[in-house]
Amino acid sequence: MAEIEALNVETRDRVGKGAARAIRSMGLVPGVIYGDKKDPEPITIVRGELERLLSSGRFLSTLFSVSVAGTKQNVIARDVQFDPVRDTPIHVDLLRLGRGATINIEVQMNFINEEESPGLREGGVLNVVRYTVEVICPADAIPEEFIGNLAGLGLGDSLHISDVELPEGVVPTISDRDFTIATIASPAGLAAEEDEEGDDEFEGIEGEEGEEGGDAEGGDDE
Repeated sequence: MAEIEALNVETRDRVGKGAARAIRSMGLVPGVIYGDKKDPEPITIVRGELERLLSSGRFLSTLFSVSVAGTKQNVIARDVQFDPVRDTPIHVDLLRLGRGATINIEVQMNFINEEESPGLREGGVLNVVRYTVEVICPADAIPEEFIGNLAGLGLGDSLHISDVELPEGVVPTISDRDFTIATIASPAGLAAEEDEEGDDEFEGIEGEEGEEGGDAEGGDDE
């Protein structure tokens, strides 16, 4: 389970485009906390801290604890807007999470035991179909990662969501099929050789049939 991290925010009194520009000029990023059937709360975050969190690659899947007007609450980032020219964050939306809340979230896949995969030892290539899996889970028990075990997988074998151990209370948002996470693909050279062998075989059969057909037609002429 992912740990809850502290996020420093400050409340802001002014809202609107003019106020937002003034806030950004001070090195802050305006944002809002909403949800849990409560009124939205305008806040600010220090730009440097937000950029540091964004660089981790896990900002949108991390549960944060914030203190607003003396009240602690858990939140998760749902959206970050960026300046189209400078690519710096200009606004952030934080979803307030009440007790017992569930959320949709994408969790990163990590793969282990590559050395125990016969297919990879034979020169096969790990073809990752899904680097993340979207799941529904309790807001206070967000998985940090999912593990894909490659042990025993040969050339052409696949790893499906049913092969991944999910924590209790965590279910994929795709529930109508056992979708593929990764496959062990044949190396390009081997695949090309197999294609060439197939073509040669097919050409040989065609040639034999052509010869037989020619003899039959010659007999008719005679």
